[in-house]
Amino acid sequence: MTDIVQRGLYYDELEIGDRYVHRPGRTATEADNVMFSSLTMNTQALHLDAAFSASQPFGQRLMNSMWTLATMVGASVSQLTQGTLVAQLGLSDISFPAPLFHGDTLYTETEILAKRLSASRDGQGIVTMRHTGRNQDGTVVALATRVALMWCRDAAEEAR
Repeated sequence: MTDIVQRGLYYDELEIGDRYVHRPGRTATEADNVMFSSLTMNTQALHLDAAFSASQPFGQRLMNSMWTLATMVGASVSQLTQGTLVAQLGLSDISFPAPLFHGDTLYTETEILAKRLSASRDGQGIVTMRHTGRNQDGTVVALATRVALMWCRDAAEEAR
């Protein structure tokens, strides 16, 4: 019998230009929005107050954009970084070009933009990736560039 361990991809397995489509998607709920906004002390009325939001340009409550960002990055973990990430180094170029609402489903894809071996950490490499979140209609609702420090396969196996 063979043990099969679910993991992300090592630095060595990632190629510039590859695009990973993460499934399943995640349908955003009112409970997600209220809980996330409350847990993070974000009392923005656009997330919590239905009457106020109805009078605003989108006519309804918006999903908390930080929920959208966190869920988009989280959707990539099992396929890309589960057990192969050393550290997240940064997020940049974050934008939300269209709103996400309760009942919308967030689908995420990740493109590998750049990679290089670390100059200061043997057996590890720095990977730059772009996460794109789309709703069920294919409209882009979130973008983020992420830089991560990843294990190289041989070094990770040695470290174990």
